[in-house]
Amino acid sequence: LYNKSNYPPYAGGGGFIMDGALAKRLHKTSETLELYPIDDVFLGMCLEVLKVSPVGHEGFKTFGIVKNKNSKMNKEPCIFRSMLVVHKLLPPELLQMWDLV
Repeated sequence: LYNKSNYPPYAGGGGFIMDGALAKRLHKTSETLELYPIDDVFLGMCLEVLKVSPVGHEGFKTFGIVKNKNSKMNKEPCIFRSMLVVHKLLPPELLQMWDLV
């Protein structure tokens, strides 16, 4: 379905931040491309057309966070204060995290 050997840089679907002007430009660009079934990659395809590169941020944990006996998360809930998006937490873990933070 994709005619290039690598996907363009894209923002993980878990979350991203952009200004309104870029959102409008992305909307217009999205109407010029054939829809691609992976939404994150489609966003990257639109960004590529606009010559905009996504920038990573430490607050976005779209692949989750390490959970083990030695993890700070198990001892210090304030680790979440600097995070904007965290994937792979179960609903009870989310509720516990919000109660603690």
